[in-house]
Amino acid sequence: MASAITVLLDGVAAGMLLFVLSVGLSVTLGLMNVVNLAHGAFGMAGGYVCVVLLNRLGVPFPLALLAAAAAAAAMGFVLERLLYVHIYGRDHLTQVLFSIGLVFIMGAVADWLMGARTQLIQLPPWLSGRMEFAGIGLGRYRLFLIILCGFVALALHFGLVRTRFGARLRAAVDDGVVARGMGLPVGRIFSITFALGSGLAGLGGALGVEILGLDPNFPLKYMVYFLVVVAVGGANSVAGPFVAALLLGVVDVAGKYWVPEVGAFIIYTAMVVLLLARPQGLLARAK
Repeated sequence: MASAITVLLDGVAAGMLLFVLSVGLSVTLGLMNVVNLAHGAFGMAGGYVCVVLLNRLGVPFPLALLAAAAAAAAMGFVLERLLYVHIYGRDHLTQVLFSIGLVFIMGAVADWLMGARTQLIQLPPWLSGRMEFAGIGLGRYRLFLIILCGFVALALHFGLVRTRFGARLRAAVDDGVVARGMGLPVGRIFSITFALGSGLAGLGGALGVEILGLDPNFPLKYMVYFLVVVAVGGANSVAGPFVAALLLGVVDVAGKYWVPEVGAFIIYTAMVVLLLARPQGLLARAK
């Protein structure tokens, strides 16, 4: 029982990390109707910022996380204004080809600047090691992931559903012409939203260096995981991808722990089953 609970908690931590990495794609795809397959590249950028600040400059880990998210958000804002704005309203094939090309460009830049080797970080003592409670072991860093990512999920849901900005964003997406006629700055709203999604990816990339590793192939290596979360959870909410990420994280960790010989395939089996059962998304209403 203790072993099962430990695996469950590790799976929840993995799912929380997967949610933070993926939810930005859900925001841009579901709310802005932009198929941004370069989403993982912003996570990679945040990861490298965290590595440089921690390993080379000795910046404290919490500040490195904030800087990674801010740097990815700034990069997303600039690229959205310079590049992405030109593919709004274009067909999805054009968006896919554009974003895939951007993945390879950013991967080449990362390889040139940082090299092809996998990057590692040294966690601070207060996040290292494991905690034991009633015979149940849980790594301190994974507990930190559960708490921090849970807070991010709640804040994002509240921000998009309960605030004036969220209402303006939904209005801009539903009918941009009417929104502009009412005086809403649609372009600025889209820029802020894209920067938010990129910043979340950067935060997830920084948090994931310890667990997932980091190299120039990061965006391609985990692209399928991001797409699985969005496809299973649905691309028009925050709660759907959150539940999907938790389910897939638990299934993935449990499969790799108990049946390691086929563990890598279990998450895809779970995806197929969930999509067949709920093709419209886990929490979406059937039409």
